[in-house]
Amino acid sequence: MNTEIVTLDEKEIDPVIIARAGEIIKNGGLVAFPTETVYGLGGDAFNPDSSRKIYAAKGRPSDNPLIVHIADTEDLKKVTSEIPVSAQKLADAFWPGPLTMIFKKSPDIPRETTGGLDTVAVRMPSDRIAAEFIKASGGFVAAPSANLSGKPSPTEARYVIEDMNGRIDMIIDGGESQVGLESTIVDLTEDTPVILRPGYITEKMISEVLGSEVIFDKAIVEVASDVAPKAPGMKYRHYAPKAPLTIVEGDPGDVVAKINELGNQDNACGKKVAVIASSENIPGYDGSFIIKDVGSFDHEEEAAHLLFRTLRELDDQGADVIYSEAFKESGVGYATMNRLIKAAGHHILKIRR
Repeated sequence: MNTEIVTLDEKEIDPVIIARAGEIIKNGGLVAFPTETVYGLGGDAFNPDSSRKIYAAKGRPSDNPLIVHIADTEDLKKVTSEIPVSAQKLADAFWPGPLTMIFKKSPDIPRETTGGLDTVAVRMPSDRIAAEFIKASGGFVAAPSANLSGKPSPTEARYVIEDMNGRIDMIIDGGESQVGLESTIVDLTEDTPVILRPGYITEKMISEVLGSEVIFDKAIVEVASDVAPKAPGMKYRHYAPKAPLTIVEGDPGDVVAKINELGNQDNACGKKVAVIASSENIPGYDGSFIIKDVGSFDHEEEAAHLLFRTLRELDDQGADVIYSEAFKESGVGYATMNRLIKAAGHHILKIRR
């Protein structure tokens, strides 16, 4: 397949290109497009064949649900069978933006889009290119992240091209994603709202808007293999770089010392060692390592924004082994650690005095 690659500036969106991208979706094709979280791989949410094509392009298991992207809150009525009061409150507070909500689905949404479930995940992106593209596509675009299944989600078009060139009809390059992590997912089909995937919109923020308790699903930590995932990223291997990744957790000084010890052992075996580190600790690392600065330990948003790009860049640089410091598991930092732990395959080395 010949993949058309186009560039758009959200300050001056070319209506001709947007119309052409919309027609591809309406005709059953696939288009990768930018959002404020990560790049999405879009198809017609009402077309089961489009959803099948998405799964095939990604190499993604078909029981992993897709998110339906809309550009108008009124369109919720067309994809859901019930809209709780809590959903309207959250939409008023966070849409358009990096929040996905799970509802009981409309009969019109095919099970191919929902991974065989009776629920549907819906989001309204804030990125202007995404919004115009969704409108041009008919208003309902089913989209997971635009990467091969298991690899880090792409926050730049170059990584979409790396994974999807020749697999889909069009890639829209809209620059770097602002947030850098996928949306928060909250399930509103239960009595108590349940966060299925942490993200930029935190548990505290959701709880404050609703004025009620919000809980985390236990499956955020680990999912039984025989349980169907209710949201993307809950069950299968995700975000992994090519090199094995180990998270080292403990007192900062001890973490730096342990990574230096392990890294020098790897160097002695001829391996190229990479370290993902906070700015404060970088001076303590061996100068022979590839060092990736993901910002100050106190600036959670910076690490969240840089994580996926960092993992992709380490693939580009040919790292043989990667060590990462652990980050604060609070606020957005909880989402960063969620992705990092999945990328490491839950391989965490805890340093205790």
